[in-house]
Amino acid sequence: MSRDLIPLSLKDVSTFAKTLRAGLDQPPSHLEMLGLIARSAGYRNYQHMRARLASTPPSLVDEKAVQRAARHFDEAGDLARWPTRMRMQELCLWVIWSRLPAREVMTERGISTRIHALCSFRDAAQIRRGLVEHGLFTRATDGSEYLRVERAPTPDARALIARLFRRP
Repeated sequence: MSRDLIPLSLKDVSTFAKTLRAGLDQPPSHLEMLGLIARSAGYRNYQHMRARLASTPPSLVDEKAVQRAARHFDEAGDLARWPTRMRMQELCLWVIWSRLPAREVMTERGISTRIHALCSFRDAAQIRRGLVEHGLFTRATDGSEYLRVERAPTPDARALIARLFRRP
């Protein structure tokens, strides 16, 4: 027998706990009930749950921004034109970042060659500069070495990458 997952979202866990307690014959105290709810959700206790959820911003995706950024790519997923707006540039750079190798030191010529393979237009210098300015790559002071910075893409960037590289 398979179990279906049913997502549960609560605006106020305290009200939920009070309502749940009202239906029990011998209910635990309100604080004990909050602790039980938190542990059932995978947290150590109620304070742990509050701290973790407060530090996690909502991961809402700006679909319009993703849609606009996707227009800058061709059918093959290559960057067709450089966006003028900084926000769009950042989203497009995340796509380039995702297609460049991790933990591999590259020379200026090596990264330029790879960028040219990912873009329909030939302006690797602008892309390299953008990758460094947005903190997606580090560059040696003399510009001889480039290294991808490993960090999680933003929710919008993840959505754009997924949209461009869906497998049919």
